[in-house]
Amino acid sequence: MQKRIEPPVLLSRTLVFVLASALVVLGVLFTTLYRMFPLQRPQIFFLTTEIRDDQVVQLESMTPNNENLDMYKTAFVREYIKYRNEFFSNPAKMLGKWNAESGIVRKTSSQDVYAKALNTKMINEVISGATDLNFECLVFFKHDPLYFAADDAYQVKFTYFCTDNTTGQATQKDYTIKLRIKDENNAQIKWAERIDNPLGLQVTEYTVIDGPGDPLDTAF
Repeated sequence: MQKRIEPPVLLSRTLVFVLASALVVLGVLFTTLYRMFPLQRPQIFFLTTEIRDDQVVQLESMTPNNENLDMYKTAFVREYIKYRNEFFSNPAKMLGKWNAESGIVRKTSSQDVYAKALNTKMINEVISGATDLNFECLVFFKHDPLYFAADDAYQVKFTYFCTDNTTGQATQKDYTIKLRIKDENNAQIKWAERIDNPLGLQVTEYTVIDGPGDPLDTAF
């Protein structure tokens, strides 16, 4: 006599299968969400109608949550350190980042800070058209930037790791940088810059307080 699965048993097995599948999907979802946080930086959004990229926007005084603003400024400091010091063997890309009118380093530095950066060896070689810069340098932070309210400045510690793409030779140097930024009420930014620097922040001091000189002078 052929065995037959009774409907209640079949139903219970189906429910177990559906429940197990749902748990697997939820597990994957929670794992994905967990890996997304914390986000790299808080992002500021502008809501508007259609507007030109060269339109100038005036930033009015606002009162964001202090914790979110501090997180944004900390992320800005990290990004500035990387934009200023990381080097890739692509002169056109580096020239655009360092020297172009719309370059991120130029836009986010005060005139004095930018003038000092232009005097470094690596930036001078890129601007002069050097083509034999076959190495790369990366920034690895030791911890998040520390803010010292008494000095109104940030302190950043990082390791500067450079590799010669031809020989494979590598150097590793440690630095501590003191960095001060300003954010002005009623600052003006171009609409096209709202993603890179929505608050119009500028670095007004960039000082090496520990390390073998400016990283851009000491790669190799």
